[in-house]
Amino acid sequence: MKKILIYSTIVLLIFSSCKNNNELKTENVVKDSVKVSKSEYSVSGTLWYQTSAEAKALYIQSYNLATFMLDKNIKIKSKKRKAVITDIDETLLDNSPMNARLAKIGELYTDEAWENWVKQGKAKALPGALEFFNYCKKKGVEVFYLSNRSIASQDITMKNLLNEGFPYVDIQHMYLKEKSSDKTARRDSILKNYEVILYLGDNLRDFSEDYGQRGDDYGAAVVNDTKNLFGTKFIVFPNPMYGEWEKAIYKNDYSKSDEEKAKLRKEALQDNY
Repeated sequence: MKKILIYSTIVLLIFSSCKNNNELKTENVVKDSVKVSKSEYSVSGTLWYQTSAEAKALYIQSYNLATFMLDKNIKIKSKKRKAVITDIDETLLDNSPMNARLAKIGELYTDEAWENWVKQGKAKALPGALEFFNYCKKKGVEVFYLSNRSIASQDITMKNLLNEGFPYVDIQHMYLKEKSSDKTARRDSILKNYEVILYLGDNLRDFSEDYGQRGDDYGAAVVNDTKNLFGTKFIVFPNPMYGEWEKAIYKNDYSKSDEEKAKLRKEALQDNY
């Protein structure tokens, strides 16, 4: 009887150990799955941006339109010198390798990840960008780089732009973020001395702070109210990887948990067919 009791105890311990190991493995798989899923939603957008011929065509099309509007505007006399204001990231420099890396390792964007990428200074020029901005220089139209990159990254940003061959890369033409991400004051300081004939960006706030707060319609109404500016004064570039459009889905609150964000993304999908 004693031997049977000992044998039963051993079997029970072995079973319990196997069960705990299986549960631990399952728990790890679940954790890994959750980790991957945090950035999985960004894979398609990044893939499209990096690999599709359509993305490249849209950049070329946008810069062709910008060139056409530049030629049209420089014929009009003005008392001020003429200029173009442009955003940097995903407008003329391609940072998608950072987004691709985060998607591959299952991590989300952080300020630290961004700063580490910027410090490398190896973002490449996007299709059509160099041709357009050097055409601006040829036509005597100055270019101002108005970006929400940190002012602390000014030196490496300028080096990156110079290495890629962009013109007007100096302190006088570089307007990076010091405190506020609102670009209004920086835009206004340029407008004091220049007639800005074109604004280029991948984010609507690159053009005006009027697009800063997007309601339940995700900003559609304010775009419709200013539709005559798009293609004439404002040139928009495609960016399905990140931007204010995503913030609007999160009710203008990035502090929400990953689970809440995932839920809101699905809720924003329209399937009323």
